[in-house]
Amino acid sequence: MSGPVQLLVVGFEQPVFSGAVLEELGRLREAGVVRLVDVLLVHRDEDGSFDTLPPPAGFDPDLGRLAADLLGVPAGDAEGTADPGVAGEDGTWSLADAIPPGTMAAVALLEHVWAEPLVGAIRGAGGQPLAEGWLAAEDLVDLGVDLGVDLGTDPGMQ
Repeated sequence: MSGPVQLLVVGFEQPVFSGAVLEELGRLREAGVVRLVDVLLVHRDEDGSFDTLPPPAGFDPDLGRLAADLLGVPAGDAEGTADPGVAGEDGTWSLADAIPPGTMAAVALLEHVWAEPLVGAIRGAGGQPLAEGWLAAEDLVDLGVDLGVDLGTDPGMQ
């Protein structure tokens, strides 16, 4: 059994790859919180097409292959793809919904290891997840929900 896997798309206008994000993911993995399953780097051209980018030097050359397969795009696709996405029960979700033209993004698959025992308990009780969603802290603020977090100073929200 495994925990649920989240598809997370993080956009960059001017990326600064210092290694801090990978270091934090390593810390979270050691803490049993999340595990980075895969990450694919993509660039969306001004015309709306997508190009996959090669993994950074020193990384596994197969990095991004699983995410690319999930999105229906061959990793290293140099010709670009008009609209990669994921087919689901409620229709197709597209990267074009998330990534503005002229930017790049990291498409990460994160396994939520912390949830594995919860998923097992739910299944053991005869339950099954019916729906899921995520609310960003900014969305909660827009709804008037106060979680006691200052979005301007909390380093976890930057």
